[in-house]
Amino acid sequence: MEFDENRVVEYINRSLESSGRPAYDSDEILNVVDMIWDFYEENGMLDVDLEEDDDPEEDVEQDLVDYVCRMLRKDKGACVLAEDVPLIVKAEIEYEDSLLD
Repeated sequence: MEFDENRVVEYINRSLESSGRPAYDSDEILNVVDMIWDFYEENGMLDVDLEEDDDPEEDVEQDLVDYVCRMLRKDKGACVLAEDVPLIVKAEIEYEDSLLD
């Protein structure tokens, strides 16, 4: 399957709602998704020859959460709450993984 912005927004918002959190506007979710992909690019994680076990997923997930929180603090127009970032990051990773099936 191919990455689809509409589907990732739906997937993340469903995940948030199932955790008792409110859904976000698609622009807010896509802003966070862009931050996640910026993190991947800045850390060389989009390289084709990257070994799967180069970085344990748990470490990457926490690094992503930290990075996104830092970027959101700089983005004065962002409405995403810091407490929702771990859920959004986890859901985005789950969505990516679902594309590999």
